[in-house]
Amino acid sequence: MSRLAQSLALIAATTMAYSGASLAAEDPASDVTVAKDLTAVIALQGQPCGQVVSASRVAEDDYIASCQDGNRYRVFVNADGRVIVEKVE
Repeated sequence: MSRLAQSLALIAATTMAYSGASLAAEDPASDVTVAKDLTAVIALQGQPCGQVVSASRVAEDDYIASCQDGNRYRVFVNADGRVIVEKVE
């Protein structure tokens, strides 16, 4: 194998290894991303929360979010496509 071919193979392998790691870090379904999104949605609805510390998925586009201040909310998309935030007692 020529030196050029070896260099290209090394560059390709390195690029693939690093691109896989960056794709995993930006996974839209990751727990961190979901918690940040839910925190923003709850805040935009004017509900007290602070920050979402855990979330469990009930169904597609339907989550139960637990906040750092102890509040819990169900965040879901209704049949009209609107995001709804309901306090869970």
